[in-house]
Amino acid sequence: MLELRDITAGYDRGAPVVRGASLTLAPGEAVGLLGPSGCGKSTLARVAALLHRPDAGTVVLDGTPARGWRHRAPREQRTAFGVLFQQPRLSADPRLRLADAIAEPLRATGRKDQIPTRLRELAPLVGLGDDLLARRPHEVSDGQLQRACLARALVLRPRWLICDEMTAMLDASTTAALVAVVESYRRESGAGVLAVGHDRTLLERWCDRTVGWAELGAATGMPGVA
Repeated sequence: MLELRDITAGYDRGAPVVRGASLTLAPGEAVGLLGPSGCGKSTLARVAALLHRPDAGTVVLDGTPARGWRHRAPREQRTAFGVLFQQPRLSADPRLRLADAIAEPLRATGRKDQIPTRLRELAPLVGLGDDLLARRPHEVSDGQLQRACLARALVLRPRWLICDEMTAMLDASTTAALVAVVESYRRESGAGVLAVGHDRTLLERWCDRTVGWAELGAATGMPGVA
């Protein structure tokens, strides 16, 4: 179980963008978090993935409170999450070939021996051939780069997948393909999925349930920050 309990968070302690938000996500469940731009949903997603320390509140994984954030989180908690962001070009190292970007989490966790096997498994799953794997981000489209980012998010076999507006910059066919990959992974692994977005139709078709921002008991703080 992933639990967000009464989270207050932001980038200025005097003006949090999220106040008092609570949400629960069960293993194997896909939950859509629906809200307008600026409400704080992306900040809450980063807190859920242990990428941003909240000002108040608790993140609980399987009954154990989070014990750190970003690189200070214990490895077993940090690697329980795969995260896919809205803008792949901001989350991909421009110096790395797509194959190396996908393999980066394995190298960082001392699992280099798994790289060939995981690349063979994930590349066709997300629709990347050898030619694309050899290219760098500036040599591929946004959709192709987001496919690589999804493979990177899955490479450690996470128990929780956080998708923060992952399809906002993609066309309909690429959106459908990536959602299908996420859903296939969820069915096979039992992972929970938190899908953040403002497209009600997409979230309601994709997820088991969709939660509106007002239902979290949250209040928006600073305007203009999602």
